[in-house]
Amino acid sequence: MINYIWAFIIIASILYSFVTGNYKIINNEILISSKTCIDLILKLFPMIALWNGIVTIANKSGLLNKFALLISPILSKLFKNIPKESNAIGYIASNIAVNMFGLGSAATPLGLKAMKELQKYNKNKDEASDEMITFLVLNTIGITLIPTTVISLRLSNGSSDASCIVLTSILSTFISAIFGLLLDYHFRKKRK
Repeated sequence: MINYIWAFIIIASILYSFVTGNYKIINNEILISSKTCIDLILKLFPMIALWNGIVTIANKSGLLNKFALLISPILSKLFKNIPKESNAIGYIASNIAVNMFGLGSAATPLGLKAMKELQKYNKNKDEASDEMITFLVLNTIGITLIPTTVISLRLSNGSSDASCIVLTSILSTFISAIFGLLLDYHFRKKRK
């Protein structure tokens, strides 16, 4: 459905530019936005590569596994129907750890692996289980300690204090996590 909406917006914009005689703006914007996109990628890439490297080192050194053990008591309460020795808990913990560094792109493969593992314990394969929904809530909220992508964007746009958002990011994502998990718990109880 979203594809149709985007297609409609693009076609309507092009038609409008021809009707109003501003068709040259479309060409200019296509060229300018392409350049802007490439510039943004080149500015963000070093920061994302650095943090992805740090996360890879943390994973290979076992730091992510230690973090998983640290938060496994909390996760085992959130995911009661999943055995503690399941790989799903490790993937979920790793996904949370990577999201804490603001690297949603690096967290995505871990999230997909976690969902695949959670599907193994799902009784109704055609619907998301309660555990899958809870994980989706956690993943979407993504408690962030260091919002690296946002800091990179602020730096690339000339911010004089790009990291001033760290405290507000921590607070807002922590509050969002609590609120999201409370809503998840409420709807889970309501379904049963």
